[in-house]
Amino acid sequence: MSTSEVLPQGAGYGVVIGIGLFFSAFMVCLTALQARYTGVSPKDSEEFSSASRSVKPGLIASGIVSAWTWAATLLQSSAVAYRYGISGPWWYAAGATVQVLLFAQLAAKLKLNAPYAHTWLEIVAARWGTTAHLIFMVFGLATNLIVSSMLVLGGSATVTSLTGMSTIAACFLIPLGVAIYVVVGGMRSTLLCDYTHTTVLFAIILTFVFTVYATSDYIGSISRMHYLLSEVSQISPVVGNAGGSYLTLRSQNGLIFGVINLIGNFATVFQDQAYWQRAIASRPSTTVKAYLIGGLAWFAIPFAFSTTLGLAAVAFSAVPAANSLSQDPLSSSFIPMLAPLSQDAISEGLPASLAAATLLGKSGAAALLVVLFLAVTSATSAELIAVSSILTYDVYVRYINPKATEQQILRMSHAGVVIFALVMGIAGVIFYYIGVSMGWLYTFMGVILGSAVCPIALCITWKKANKAGCISGALVGFSAGIIAWLVTTSTLNQKVINVTTSGGNYEMLAGNLASIGVGAIISTAISLIWPDDYDFASTRAINGHSAAISRNVNDDLEESEDEKKVPDVTVSSVSNEAQIDPELDPVGLNKAFKFAARASIILTLVLLILIPLPLFGAQTVYSVTGFSVWVIVGIIWTFMSAFAVVLYPLWESRAAIRLISRGMIKDIFSPGSGKFVAPSSIKEPGE
Repeated sequence: MSTSEVLPQGAGYGVVIGIGLFFSAFMVCLTALQARYTGVSPKDSEEFSSASRSVKPGLIASGIVSAWTWAATLLQSSAVAYRYGISGPWWYAAGATVQVLLFAQLAAKLKLNAPYAHTWLEIVAARWGTTAHLIFMVFGLATNLIVSSMLVLGGSATVTSLTGMSTIAACFLIPLGVAIYVVVGGMRSTLLCDYTHTTVLFAIILTFVFTVYATSDYIGSISRMHYLLSEVSQISPVVGNAGGSYLTLRSQNGLIFGVINLIGNFATVFQDQAYWQRAIASRPSTTVKAYLIGGLAWFAIPFAFSTTLGLAAVAFSAVPAANSLSQDPLSSSFIPMLAPLSQDAISEGLPASLAAATLLGKSGAAALLVVLFLAVTSATSAELIAVSSILTYDVYVRYINPKATEQQILRMSHAGVVIFALVMGIAGVIFYYIGVSMGWLYTFMGVILGSAVCPIALCITWKKANKAGCISGALVGFSAGIIAWLVTTSTLNQKVINVTTSGGNYEMLAGNLASIGVGAIISTAISLIWPDDYDFASTRAINGHSAAISRNVNDDLEESEDEKKVPDVTVSSVSNEAQIDPELDPVGLNKAFKFAARASIILTLVLLILIPLPLFGAQTVYSVTGFSVWVIVGIIWTFMSAFAVVLYPLWESRAAIRLISRGMIKDIFSPGSGKFVAPSSIKEPGE
């Protein structure tokens, strides 16, 4: 069936413009309510860029899940499930979860070594100076550009395939609505939007899960899915899989994809300001908790989604269409509900949209369109505020106007959001016209970005990290990645190098391994041979006074509501408190780092080695029982994730919700009486 006939073109514009503007208006109103009834206003630059560094772990975890849920998360995970069977969902989810888990260590070190930095690049500049700052800024902005291009490409391709909407229009309209609420509400608005998007995302994913495995007339049960996948394995066996089956973790190409996925996503987490931004916005005492919860909760999204729609797209090729002359998939007169897809269609991420449309018709296509749009816009908001922070603090304040006032910084932050929204649209159009798909870009990103992963991690965490070694590691690793990628492409494709030949598994694997491997070896080796002895004093001094005041005021206001106290919040008391902030106690933060290291390393070993490798070596093709366990575990994990990032943030924010509700009720019965008044403003002058 043609997906272009599923929904009218107007539905595409309706979703992209209508829902986009609805969420913008919703977030603008929410920001206004927050400013009136809690005293938290994005008119302060610290609040705009970092939410005053006071956000609780549940909301940070929800923001991490949302920021890490790109169009590629849903589309590419389903594509690898379509290609490699059940190994695809595992390698996609595990290969992109461990980076967030391991990032918990960097988040802990950030709070310890640079608690008031706005960006990770400020830390590089404070430690290694201008040259290193500019070099790593190129890597950082390149990461944001590639991630944003994937968001726009994946989102626009799906909208076009489902509705026939102009791809060019989608590329520019998708960032438009997002930019509105980011400009108005800043970081806190972005996190609140992340929360609402994550809530809808889990609701729609669970709808698809229960439709496929419980209520669908075409599949309707786990055993029926197993039967259909077994039938397809006979019709078109998977090359490199044990028995050619879709029901095995013994998948050679699935494992290769897993390595590519692992390396590429290290680059897009460790170098993407969006993830540092959430660490910066979180409370120091709960940063590690937020990243561990967020990483484990995110795993369920690509795993459950692709195990559902990715495998459903495969199964539908063994389900007879209404006009089929035979019910036997092996018969020459058999007509499937969904014909096998071309490699181009798979690379564009279409298995999920085709499966949704085949499964539920227009309602399925509409649900997928909504969930993809929310995923794209949520991740887009994270990229917009991230790049805005880099342009503001690492370009404008550092090189153009070092003495910028509060208002000038805030105006630049707003301008940065708008500028990058336009850049996102232009980049999406450029990649679209040169024939680069989301799938190609996804596997390529590690080739050009992977070399800087280790140098950046060493800069933040290791006192012995050598400046020259880390810079040379990033640059030489980048060159090695490009060379390995091109040489492998030329060797395996009779010296033909183009978008098609360069996108193969082995070509991308060579480039990814060379990039991250050479960068890590050079930076580590030189640092061991000529170690630095850095005390991080200059990074701890970044923005210390002003940021401390902002965060402590916010904390005191929250405490006054949550604990029914009215503290003495004067400027002098705040500045004194900032110097002895208990949440920045080095002993406590070091304990948090050690816990993060232990937990993240253990979970990484479990997800990447202890579970998948024995199953890969066993060459087991799952029976109905084994496949049932696989699916049920995924469903349970999805429910637990939903509780962690949907219900838990509500519980931990109950004091703020109560404060807003009480203020609104007061305003209803006595207009003007509900407005929040800071405790310090009601003190007598002499107190």
